Amino acid sequence: MQALPHPSTLRLTRQSLPGSCEVCLAWTSGRLCPACHQRFAAPCNRCVQCALALPQGQTRCGTCLSEPPPFERCLCVADYAFPWDRLITRFKYQQSPELAPLLARCLLQAAMHDQAMLPQAFVPVPLSDRRLAERGYDQAWQLARCLARESGLPTHARALERRFDGRQQALLTRAERLANLRGAFAVPAPMGDFVRDRHLALVDDVLTTGATAHEAATALRAAGAARVDLWVVARTPAPQGQA
Repeated sequence: MQALPHPSTLRLTRQSLPGSCEVCLAWTSGRLCPACHQRFAAPCNRCVQCALALPQGQTRCGTCLSEPPPFERCLCVADYAFPWDRLITRFKYQQSPELAPLLARCLLQAAMHDQAMLPQAFVPVPLSDRRLAERGYDQAWQLARCLARESGLPTHARALERRFDGRQQALLTRAERLANLRGAFAVPAPMGDFVRDRHLALVDDVLTTGATAHEAATALRAAGAARVDLWVVARTPAPQGQA
C-alpha cells in the first residue's frame, strides 16, 4: 500500500496551487485575494506606539502619552475584527500554522509604508510551556520565521525566554496583567550578541492591553537592544468611547 503524504507536504502543495481566498472564498492564486486585502487591510491613522486606531491628526493615544511603553513603534495590519479575528483564531487554536506565511506577508506589506519600521532582526514573543503543550506550536515563532524567510533578516526562536507562565491573562485588567508578568521574560546569556545594539522587531499575533509586549520589550532593552518595535497582525480596538 502506498504511503500517504505527510500533512506538512499537503499544506505546502495547497500553498503553491491556486485555491480559494481565506475570507471570501473567491478563486485566487494566494491565500488572500487582492480585493479582500485592499478592503480589510487598508492603512488607517493609528497611535505610533501601540497601534490603537485614532482620529486623523493624532499621533499618540492618551495612555502612551502618559505612560510611554518600552517599545518605540508598533506595526499592525488591522484591527482584531472580521476577518482577522477569524483567521487568527484558526491560526492559534485550530491547528493552522500554514496561515503564518499569509499573515507574515501582510505584515511586510504594511511595513513598506514606513521603511523606518524595518528592523535588523525579529524576536518572537515566547509562548508559555502550558500553551505550547496545548497547541503543539508557537504561533509567534511561526510568524517570525516566515518574516525572516521573506525579508532575509535573521531571527532566533530562543532570543527571548519565558521564565514563568503567570496566571491566565484573559480576565485580568491591564494593571493586573503587568503585575502578573513582571520579570517573566529574559534574554539568555548565549543570545546577548544577537540582541545587543540591534534594532529589533518583537513579533506576536495580537496586541490587547500591551502587558506581554511591555515586559518582553523591557527584557530586550535591559539586554542592550538599541531599539525595540512591536509587530503584530492585529490590534484589539479600544472599548466604545475610549481612545
